[in-house]
Amino acid sequence: MNKSNISLRLILMNVLEFAAWGAYLTSMGSFLAKSGFGPQIWLFFATQGFVSIFMPALMGIVADKWIPAQKVLSLCQGLAGVFMLAAGWYAMSSGEAIQFGTFFGLYAISVAFYMPTIAISNAVAYSALEKAGKDPVKAFPPIRVFGTLGFIATMLFVNFMRDTDGVQFQHSYNQFFVSGILSIALFAYALTLPDCPCKPKSEGAQSFADMTGLSAFKLFKDSQFAIFFIFSMLLGASLQITNGYANTFITSFKDNPVYAHTWGANNANALISLSQVSETLCILLIPFFMKKFGIKKVMLIAMFAWVFRFGFFGAGNPGDRVWMFVLSCLVYGVAFDFFNISGSLFVNENTDKGIRSSAQGLFMLMTNGLGASIGTWAAGKVVNNFVYNAAEPSWSTAWYIFAAYSLVVGVLFALLFKDPQKAK
Repeated sequence: MNKSNISLRLILMNVLEFAAWGAYLTSMGSFLAKSGFGPQIWLFFATQGFVSIFMPALMGIVADKWIPAQKVLSLCQGLAGVFMLAAGWYAMSSGEAIQFGTFFGLYAISVAFYMPTIAISNAVAYSALEKAGKDPVKAFPPIRVFGTLGFIATMLFVNFMRDTDGVQFQHSYNQFFVSGILSIALFAYALTLPDCPCKPKSEGAQSFADMTGLSAFKLFKDSQFAIFFIFSMLLGASLQITNGYANTFITSFKDNPVYAHTWGANNANALISLSQVSETLCILLIPFFMKKFGIKKVMLIAMFAWVFRFGFFGAGNPGDRVWMFVLSCLVYGVAFDFFNISGSLFVNENTDKGIRSSAQGLFMLMTNGLGASIGTWAAGKVVNNFVYNAAEPSWSTAWYIFAAYSLVVGVLFALLFKDPQKAK
């Protein structure tokens, strides 16, 4: 392996990985609302959670036991790209006759193969960095930050790019074409990445758990690790709420004459992209915060950041209080990074090498799987009750409920979780 360029190679992997997601994740809700699927927005985002309950763990086992992780990454991205392109093609060819079942089915298959790649790409990066003699805790965050830059780039691209009818990509099916093309690019590129050997077969008999990779679940025997995973699930409930509803919420202000011509109401994705700009900066702070404060305080900072993320949305508007939207976006970087990336690094540092891919899959299962699916389902109930099915829609009430939930989770975590030895 050429140690001098490994960082550049992993940077490109991360750019493609998250650019494919950024093309539709924050803007899909707007397209769905325009297509008559507003009350079903929660289902599209909850599906990312449903498939994350089993697919990341399954693909992590495959990467640990049978197929090198970079090849699993390639396979999953290839399939995700094909089905995302199919979803875009179906939406384009159907027009106003688009059927929920067909579009949702194509989308669901795509995300079923995409979601495992988040954890697998982390495992590929950690393996390559360790082979190159680098410390993942120090070396990975500056690499991962480029993934967020890729996410931002495609968010802005679909915000400002318009089709021949003048419709922004963020409100049309074109966002799915952008995502599919980027996934296909990573499908090809992943095959050139450094080899991530599977775990060597042990001599003698192996248990079923060892053979299948389910031994990662033995981490639950450690009470504090169990608490860490449970609260990862509870905090994971917050992850997809703003992805699912922020664009639709901000764009809804266009129906109010007072805000109809404000920049924010007409460029929701560009405004939301400030969240990812903040995320970019916060990633670089992770090594310092992990060493200085340890995982407990870092997770607590993330939990209380979610309180402000939701609270500022509830109190803001794209006019005289647009600064509240800006503040909400700025705290998002802390809310997301200090939980998602620090948690992934914590799992990597505290698990055996033989189960690391499986352990990353388990973390993904608890956060983007159980947590996100339950949270998005519950968020859908709240939004449908206070917005779509209400005589007088109140987005603010929904955002305040989400803020209160995050506050309760943070207080309970502070009381129950004991910080293990701080990362060295």
